[in-house]
Amino acid sequence: MRVKTKQDRRRRIQFRSRTRVAGTADRPRLAVFRSAQHIYAQAIDDASSRTVVAASSVEPTVKALLGKATSGGNVAGAKAVGKAVAERLIASGVKQVVFDRGGFLYHGRVRAMAEAAREAGLKF
Repeated sequence: MRVKTKQDRRRRIQFRSRTRVAGTADRPRLAVFRSAQHIYAQAIDDASSRTVVAASSVEPTVKALLGKATSGGNVAGAKAVGKAVAERLIASGVKQVVFDRGGFLYHGRVRAMAEAAREAGLKF
């Protein structure tokens, strides 16, 4: 696969990291996807191919936490999503996850979401 665009580069990194990162029932994979306006996070059990919990900046419950000046396209929105997904995971009995940045750089919104999840009590 030749790298022609940024999306091709991200896909290559994503496939390469997916060979090393896998989620189990005890320690699911926390996958992150960010678009221009929103950020999404889901904890995936790869052994049974199911999503344990999910949170995104599109959900009304998370949007209520954000306010008018904050959206899913900025760092404050990413922090709200990270906190929400961590609280849902801890409520379901999961305290450790494997972080999957999905080919995105660990920078900006991805980093803010990960740090907010750690502050909420998640370990990875």
